[in-house]
Amino acid sequence: MRRPAAVNGIAHLAGLLDRIAAAEVVVVGDFMADEWVYGETERISREAPVLIVRWERSELKPGGAGNAAQNLAALGVTVRAVGVVGDDALGAQLLDTLAAARVDVDGIVKVRGRATESKTRILAGGRSTRRQQMLRVDRAPQAALSPTADARVARELQRAARGARAVLASDYGSGSIGAPALEVLRALARGGLPVCVDSRYRLVHYTGLTMVKPNEVELETASGVRVDGLAALERAARAVLRKTGSAELLVTRGRHGMSLFRKGHSPVHIPPHGAQEAVDVTGAGDTVAATYTAAIAAGADPESAARLANVAGALKVQKPGTATVSRGELLAEMVKG
Repeated sequence: MRRPAAVNGIAHLAGLLDRIAAAEVVVVGDFMADEWVYGETERISREAPVLIVRWERSELKPGGAGNAAQNLAALGVTVRAVGVVGDDALGAQLLDTLAAARVDVDGIVKVRGRATESKTRILAGGRSTRRQQMLRVDRAPQAALSPTADARVARELQRAARGARAVLASDYGSGSIGAPALEVLRALARGGLPVCVDSRYRLVHYTGLTMVKPNEVELETASGVRVDGLAALERAARAVLRKTGSAELLVTRGRHGMSLFRKGHSPVHIPPHGAQEAVDVTGAGDTVAATYTAAIAAGADPESAARLANVAGALKVQKPGTATVSRGELLAEMVKG
């Protein structure tokens, strides 16, 4: 049974959603295409012992930094995207999809000869049955960005950050945030602009910024500390805060909720919101990072931002696949009794 919002201590966050709608945020990072291909399985191929899938429909959703950008747009935030795509049909489709979601894509650089990163999932089943994932095909650029492309991304980041209230760096390991862009991020943070980081593999590279958001596995990797309890969690978090020089660290902990660590403050452990089992955790980290950054851009304190992000993450995992959580959905959750 879901606990009342007032008991969860989130009802007071409803007013924050109005301020979020006036915020401006830059998302820089790895933009990729999540493709979903649906079909019906009718028979086994004569050519090989594999199922033949008769195509029914397909859809494309922005993944990685694109998912974070769409989550921000769903909250009503003005979003400017910075990153790279290939100069190909998939890249054009990805940009069109982001633009349709009210994301400013002028800062995304098209790189000639580079493939737009994608994850194509094949979902199929028999007639009148639920479609299930059979196969995933990933396409990723093999070469690092050229120095010229790195410099272009850094320039676009500087341009997009003018007038912004916060920056979210979404690093999935594809190399879109090179050394020049990282230096821009550090300069922005030194100038007082909040810079939040969600990095899968390079967390400790993001030094001198405002906030880092690992999950427990990423925290273990970055700290070298096995997280097997709250005491170990705190040791790991404090180690990463020292390594990165960040002011804040938000750890997403799945069914254990979240934990916020700040220099000079006691840890804040936030229990999971609601009592429903997760349907799909795909992209939940993007939702959390986007909501936290939006709240910070709106002037929220870190704990309020984390609590709002905790609610958004709980709503996201009730949705299949890559999905967003809207301002209206969050507001409805705030007023639930």
